[in-house]
This record gives sequence, C-alpha cells and structure tokens, in this order.
Amino acid sequence: MKLINVLSSIFKAELYCIVIVLLIYSCKPKNFDEPQISLDNYKIESGFKLQAVASEPFIEAPVAMDFDNKGRMWVVEMKGYMQNLNGTGDDLPNGTISILEDLDNDGITDHAKVFLDSLVLPRAIAHVYGGLLYAEPPNLWFVDIENDMPKNRVLVDSLYSDGGNVEHQPNGLLLHIDNWIYNAKSHFKYQRKNNKWIKKPTAFRGQWGITKDNFGRLYYNTNSVQLLGDYVLPNTLTENPYYKPQAGLNNKLTPNQRLYPLHATAVNRGYVKGVLSADSLLLNVTSACGPLIYRGNKFSNEYKQNAFVCAPEANIVKRNILTFEADSVTAKQAIEGEEFLAATEEGFRPVNLNNGPDGNLYIVDMHRGIIQDKAFMTPYLRSLLAKKQLDTIIGMGRILKVSAENSPQTTAINLDDLNTKTLVNLLNSDNGWLRDRAQHILIYKNDKAAIPLLKNILKNNTNEIANIHALYTLHGLNALNFNYLNSILKTSSVKTICHTLVLLKAFASEIHISKFNETLQYLLTKNNPEIDLYALSSLKNWLQLNTQTFFPVAHNIVSKYKNNTVYYEALINGLSGVEAEYVNYISSKEVTPGLKSMLNLVVANRVNKKQNGIYTRRKTYTDSRTAGYITYKNMCATCHGFDGEGIESLAPPLMNSEYITEASEKRLALVLLHGLTGPVHVNGKLYELSTTMPGLANNPDFSDADILNIIKYLKSAFAGTSEKITIDDLKSLRKLTPENGAVYTEKELADLIEN
Repeated sequence: MKLINVLSSIFKAELYCIVIVLLIYSCKPKNFDEPQISLDNYKIESGFKLQAVASEPFIEAPVAMDFDNKGRMWVVEMKGYMQNLNGTGDDLPNGTISILEDLDNDGITDHAKVFLDSLVLPRAIAHVYGGLLYAEPPNLWFVDIENDMPKNRVLVDSLYSDGGNVEHQPNGLLLHIDNWIYNAKSHFKYQRKNNKWIKKPTAFRGQWGITKDNFGRLYYNTNSVQLLGDYVLPNTLTENPYYKPQAGLNNKLTPNQRLYPLHATAVNRGYVKGVLSADSLLLNVTSACGPLIYRGNKFSNEYKQNAFVCAPEANIVKRNILTFEADSVTAKQAIEGEEFLAATEEGFRPVNLNNGPDGNLYIVDMHRGIIQDKAFMTPYLRSLLAKKQLDTIIGMGRILKVSAENSPQTTAINLDDLNTKTLVNLLNSDNGWLRDRAQHILIYKNDKAAIPLLKNILKNNTNEIANIHALYTLHGLNALNFNYLNSILKTSSVKTICHTLVLLKAFASEIHISKFNETLQYLLTKNNPEIDLYALSSLKNWLQLNTQTFFPVAHNIVSKYKNNTVYYEALINGLSGVEAEYVNYISSKEVTPGLKSMLNLVVANRVNKKQNGIYTRRKTYTDSRTAGYITYKNMCATCHGFDGEGIESLAPPLMNSEYITEASEKRLALVLLHGLTGPVHVNGKLYELSTTMPGLANNPDFSDADILNIIKYLKSAFAGTSEKITIDDLKSLRKLTPENGAVYTEKELADLIEN
C-alpha cells in the first residue's frame, strides 16, 4: 500500500510539473518564422540599404508608429480602410495598436502582441507621460501602460477630430521641444500638467503627418504640396487673436511638386490634362504625406535635417535639402530627376516616416492596393483599380528601415533603466530621437536632481541644440525664473537666445521692466536678424505693462526690415491689445504703406470683433441648414476651413466669395456637382493652386437634397443670404457635365453661366 501511495504521489507530482510547463509555454508569446520579403523591385539612393524589419503576418495596414523607451515599435493598424472598391466595412472595429518585438535580436520582428484592439480607423499614437496617447476619431484617448497592457483609460478630447472624412482628420501627435503635442490637420495642441489635460489653439497645419527640425520649426504638407512649413517657432505669430498670419506660417517650401516614378501607377485624376506625362508617368504629387526631417546620426552630414516626404500614389519617398535663414526656409530636390527611394511594386504605400532610436530612418508602408478614399474616388480610378486588380492587395503591411550601406546593426538601449546623469547627457546626443525622449522622461519623472546638471549645460554653452533641450527641460520642471533667463540672454548663442526670449515673456512684470529693457538694448546691438525677429514677437506681455518703454524698441527693430512681412507679423503678434495705441505712436513717423495697411486691418478686426479662426467656432444651426453644416464640416471644411477663410496652398476662401454671394446659384451648384480646377479668381485675387476640387455628382452618398442642404449652409454662413435654387434645378444641372468629361475650369463656368 505504501508503495502504491508513493507511486501515486510521484505520478501526481509529475503531472503537476507537466501542467505547469504547459501553462508556462502557453503564456509565452507565439513565435513565427521571420517572413522573407523581397525588395528587388525597390531602388534606393546609392550608399544606403533597405530592409524590411516588420511585415505581415505581424502587421496589417500600418499608418503610423512610435518607439517606446525600450526601442520597440508600436504600430497603428487601420485595417478597416478601403478594404474593397466600395469602401464598405470602414466602420468595423477591427483596428489595432500592436507592439512589435525582436526576440532573437537579429533586427527583424518575430513577434507581435496586440495592445489595443476593436478600434475603428485609429490614426495616431504617441508615447508620453508613461502611457500611450492615441487617436480614434472622434476621440483622443490616453492609457497608462502596465506590463504591456492598457490601464486607466482617460478621454482627453471628445472633439479631437470633429468632422472630416478619414483622409481629412487630425493626426500626428508630435511631441515638440516646447513640451506641447502638435497635430496635422488641426489647430489645437495638447499637454498634460498636474494630471490634467490642456487643449489650446495653435496655427492650422497640413493634412497627414507633421515633423520638426532641430531648432523647433514645424513642417507638414497637403496631398498636392509635398512640403509646407513655418518660418518661425510655433505660436510666435498667432498670439494676437485679431490677425491671421499670411507670411510666416504655412509656406510652400518646394519650388515644384515634381515626381520621378519608375513606372505608371493608378492615380485619381489621370484623365486630366497635365497630370500624366506622355509615358503615363505621374508628374506631380497628388497624395503627398508623412513628411520627416531626418534628425538621426547614422547618415553622413549632407543628410542631416533633410526633408523626406512620402508619395504613396507613385511608390516613392522623396528627399529635399533644406536651407535655413533667419526669416525663411526653402527646400529643393536633392538629386534632380531621381528619387531617394522608388519602387515598381504598386503595393508599396509609404504613408509615414520616423526617426528611430538607433539613428536610422523608418518607413511605414501601408502596403495596400487602394489608398484613395471612396468619398473622392473618381470613376476613372475605380475602373483602373479593378482592371489592375489592385483591390486584391490587402491584408499586408511593412515597416522598412533605411540605413547607411555599411552600418552595423545596433541594439537599442532601455531608457527606463538610465539614471538622471545619463539622461541629461543624452541631451548632447547627435540623435534627435534620444534627445527628445530624454527630455520628456526627465520632465515626466519630475526629476529635480537634473536641474543643476541642466544648468551646467547652459553654463558651458558648447552645444546649441543641447542648450535648447536643457531650457525646455528646466521649463517642464518649473525651474525657470526671470533672473535666470535674463542671464542666459547675455551669455548664450543666437538660437538659444531666441528660445529664451520666447520663454521669458511668461515672467514679464513691472519690477522686471528696467532689467529686461537693458538686456534688450544689449541684444539689439548684435544686429542679428533672428534675435530681432523673436524680440519683436515676444514683446506682447511687456507692451501690455509699459508701452512707453517698449514702443520705441518695437519701432526701431521693425524699421530695419522694411517690406519684410514676416517681421511685420512678428510686430503685430507683440502688439496684441495695444495696436491702436501703436498706430497713434507712429502717426508722425516714417512707416511703409504695407505695415500701415496691416496695422489698420488689425485695429479694424478688433473693433469688429473679427478673430483669427483658430480662436472661434462657427455658429451651428438647428433648422434645415443643420444637415448642410454637417456635410460642410465633414467634406468641405477640410480644405476651405471651418471659418470659410480658406487654407493656404489648399483652397481659396468662401467667405463673401462671389461663388457664394452672387444672386444666381447655378455656378455654385455646378461646382459642387462637377468640380473645379484652377487657376481661379476669388474676391479679386488669383489662386493658382495645384489642387482640384472633385464634384459630388458621381458620389452615391450624395443626393440632390444633400447638395441643396450644402448650398443652404454656404449661403447662410458665408454670405448671410438664403438660397433660391431648387431640387429640380439641381436635377437639370447634373446633366451639364464639362466638355472634357473631367471638371470645370473658371472660364468654362463663366461661358456656361453667360449663355
């Protein structure tokens, strides 16, 4: 009996061990063989190598990514987007955010685990504040991360993407050097302080993707303009609510939008004259997105701060060389007639770019046959997609890494394991990703031990970029004051001074006027255009305290830059609230007509309470115009702006436009039905935009009643009148298609209306 009991105990023990082993095994992440992806159909610039570091089955339809503090890739998978020619299923909760891992450390993803699932068209993420910020329209969410699992989800903004279709909703979530989070296709920025989320207005920027340079200027684009950007630091021209900057923000940086594809691709308006070459090659960008300023340290010096741009419609990643001046930035094609990366594989859809923790460049390849949203798809493209069977390229996705040809593979460091001194030292790194993360970690941890080390960086003043990071880290730690910043102005280099002027305005007070004026006079003796620009734009709080002291300073600076609108806008930013007094002050002084005109406009705007659209929300309606407002918000405002004032480089204004105000609504109806291409004149100004407005006549989602509702809203909101056109009129106008079978031109419309 004892022997039986012993054997029974042994058997139970062995069985118990087997169960434990099985349980342990079942909890281990599943490993797959690393997929072999051929890149033979890709051509990359000499001196570089291209590598697929993640692909299906680990990811599907990636549209954005971010790296965590361990160097792992987190990927946003928009699986519901254009799964077929009809775009059905885009409301299915099949989107995910996944963590990609390389368990055998060979540089290739061999495991993926889902962090969040059941999402509808998720579009952006950012690792901030120890958790994950993510966008799932219309909401912006934040979740803590505990053992790679979500915890304590918080709704940051229920109106993050209030309107717009999937191609035209906010995205980006770019953590900036100033500790704010910026977005493309949005005029809001976000920050968390004391566990509370703050949302503030900023300039409206771009369409899909946003990036920054080492100084802190922001860059973005629209589908037809490959690179747009700000000439100045964010918010330095938009603090006066009664002026909308025209010169310093949203500038077209590239002289042309040329593409050099390796093969003919399916594009939405290939039937329009001038879109394709004689060889059926796309001539200019039509889906530009995902710009990136390269801030890594693994490419040679000539590539530092180059601007890379995705052109998924042509299977291309472009490279531009930036040139920086005090009041401007320009960009040019790196190698004329050649692209940095081009492929003959039509499934290659680069939609976003990232700097990596290893200093290399990463490409988010959605790898999908259809990238044109159904709302704007032309019958021409639909037919071509079906003919080429591009709707069968689905269920795929890639992350590609670009590195120097002979560069060895490196292993990412775990930033969570680093002590205070090591994190502070990373601010001196020539890898921008490491600098950004080190700054944010120090602030998130509220690491007060870093303060003397940060001040030592500024004291040594040997690395200008490190200086700027140190300044904003101190700012995030609430370790700045007037006296300290004032001393920095006297000892630092130019770009550090510019940022210090921006930060110092928060400490403006009566007791500091004399000291600041003394420092300002010293700075002006440098005769540096960059310092002058930020001195002007940062005067707002000081002028509200004492115009007698600072009006002469402002006038002396702006007088040095005659007919330079960027400096005029910097002045107007600084004059917020005292514009009328300044106009009186300069009444007997020599001032250019251009500046006088701008100042008078601001004074009139303040009197008439006409604010920059980023500070206002348009009136909504509860009658028959409501449906029109909703459609305008979702379809039209993405290009013309919620305030109807137009968006630079994208679409002209509608406010008081002759297209809206004229008694006959036939021209407006024809444009809505059949589309319009430029150039066009609006309010006496010529707009030579490279965009084409698509018509809604072929869109099955829009009836004549829907179009009539849009007209009702447009007439009421932007002309203050009511409509006279009827449903029967629209039925007749549907039949008046353009002669070329495409869209109307301004002349064709005029001739048609006249006759």
